Amino acid sequence: MTTFIVPGMDEEPWPSLGGPICDLIEERAVFGPGSLKGQPARLDGEKRAMIWKLYEVYPKGHELAGRRRFKRGRVSWRKGTAKTEFGGWLSFVELHPEAPVRFDGWDASGNPVGRPVNDPYIPMLAYTEAQVTELAYGVLFTVVTEGPDADLFDAGLDRVIRLGSRGQADGRAVPLAGSPNSRDGARTTFQYYDETHRLDTERLVSAYNTMEANLPKRPLDDPWSLGTTTAGVPGGGSVAELDKEEAEAIGRGEVDEPELFYFHREASAGHDLTTTEGRVAAVREASGPAVAAWSDIRGIAKQWDRKGVDRAYLERVWLNRWTASAAQAFDIDAWDEHERPGELIKAGGPISLGLDGSKWKDTTALVATDMLTGMQETFGLWVPTEDEPVDESEVEQTILDIADRFNVVRMYGDPAWGWDRVLANLASRLGPDVVMEFWNDSRGLRKTAYALRAYANAISAGTTFGNGDETFRAHLSHAQKYNVKMVDDEGNPLWSIKKDRPDSERKIDLAMAGMMSHKAYMDALKHGWVHEDQDTRVFCFR
Repeated sequence: MTTFIVPGMDEEPWPSLGGPICDLIEERAVFGPGSLKGQPARLDGEKRAMIWKLYEVYPKGHELAGRRRFKRGRVSWRKGTAKTEFGGWLSFVELHPEAPVRFDGWDASGNPVGRPVNDPYIPMLAYTEAQVTELAYGVLFTVVTEGPDADLFDAGLDRVIRLGSRGQADGRAVPLAGSPNSRDGARTTFQYYDETHRLDTERLVSAYNTMEANLPKRPLDDPWSLGTTTAGVPGGGSVAELDKEEAEAIGRGEVDEPELFYFHREASAGHDLTTTEGRVAAVREASGPAVAAWSDIRGIAKQWDRKGVDRAYLERVWLNRWTASAAQAFDIDAWDEHERPGELIKAGGPISLGLDGSKWKDTTALVATDMLTGMQETFGLWVPTEDEPVDESEVEQTILDIADRFNVVRMYGDPAWGWDRVLANLASRLGPDVVMEFWNDSRGLRKTAYALRAYANAISAGTTFGNGDETFRAHLSHAQKYNVKMVDDEGNPLWSIKKDRPDSERKIDLAMAGMMSHKAYMDALKHGWVHEDQDTRVFCFR
């Protein structure tokens, strides 16, 4: 099966406002930026069916007769299927002064009749400032400035205003780039989320939750939200992943009268992706008949032949499969499989520590590894503010307190950014054979690369694992590989880790601290540390 749809297909169709809405889009809307810019909008069969489904209402005789069936719609299509156009066009009809988008009674044949929204307010969320006007808002801007109804709107790059009969403001759509509190209290009638697999930081997820909480504030206008996306990276914590998990719960029958409609199309397993013809078949299946009719399927399939291409990325975006990118450093599925939720390292037990210190920009992370089991636990995470850096003395005292409660066998810490002073102080207290420097930059890049590979292998094998800490898991899932332009003794490329972009809020510091803690653990074993059941002494060898 290449589609996942919840709720599933109905024996009897529900009444819907979708037909007239589709007609209005094709009569009044145009294509946004791109090869077809300004040309009349055209809906393929799948998009027309999607609009019909999204605008279903409860039938006559039901206690909710005429109300929207779904408060939220989420659609997952592969890259290049005009998702952005789809979101922009639906934002257009939700803003339009004549669009029949809300129930207004029944006609003589028992079909629902629609009306426009009174004083609509439509926030449109993108993942960065740069993307706000390039995605669905850019489509909406083009539609209301170059389409046949341009005289009904006053459009700018920061808002589109619907004009009333006297030229007054009578509703608006605004682009947003993820400020969690900026729209708290706004009385939205429709809201749109662009590329929800990229809404994956704490700030963006918070913005999403704030916007969703606004929906019930205008019950007379039956507000709802729409999100479109391509499949994301598993474990990334994105809005798309949260929607997918909810849809799966609906599919299992765990949700009574769901308010979410979810549609996902992907290529099924079994295609031979090592051949052009196999990839052509896979892309065609992921596209669906309507999109495949106008897509350059073979051109997409040939991308797999490019030297150095991330094939897992291509599989995710073109086949719409939830596949971990080859750039992802650690196997999150293995981490989930082997974790021991709620388990803590026993006080007094032998541990190794890893410290990845920062000051202003990133968090400072401290991870412990249980020398007896390999389990890892977060022992500290310090977050700087705009006004206050991480307090080095607090971190140092925390480690000394830990040393009073556990047997610290070995500790590695990155001395960069002034943390050499903290490590030196700790070494003077706990011993130079216990606390050691472990450079993660160019001064120790080869050593770091080997240690990261060993850490990744241990996670995949389940010899090191977590205790259910969601923040630790998130840092691991955020870590992306980058080639350090070095090879090992067998000629295999070495890599280190980085954030997805320098200004990203997706932190990886616990991942780096976890690597150093694991390295300290392995080096202690390598250099002769043993644990004797009848003797609690700890022997350390450098």
